[in-house]
Amino acid sequence: MTSPNPPFHLAFPVADLEKTRDFYCQLLGCDSGREAERWIDFNFFGHQITAHLSAEADTVATNAVDGDSVPVRHFGVILEMPDWRQLADNLQQHGVEFVIEPHIRFAGKTGEQATMFLHDPSGNALEFKAFADPSRIFSS
Repeated sequence: MTSPNPPFHLAFPVADLEKTRDFYCQLLGCDSGREAERWIDFNFFGHQITAHLSAEADTVATNAVDGDSVPVRHFGVILEMPDWRQLADNLQQHGVEFVIEPHIRFAGKTGEQATMFLHDPSGNALEFKAFADPSRIFSS
């Protein structure tokens, strides 16, 4: 690897491209990129994600994590704490229904983090988090 933090790419299924565009661009503030009839790219906090139209039905498996039922299949981004708070406030002001409400997980422990989960219009689970001490993202 030549870059310490290369952008990642993730492709995921969606049921409606316009609802997806509104969610990612209007609500989360992402820019859209290249697109075609059945897919669209987004700049997801510096990473490339691609929404593909798909009839795939997704089951929602969960695992228990610090008292929450966390969706197993999810993606997201780690933000700086002020940015996480701003996003949480914005989502709450827009009346977003959370899968897991914004809160602090593992309080007082090595992995202390702010976290929240929500679904996009197609039911894809997203997690946004911020660490109390970003140098401990990979600490056990």
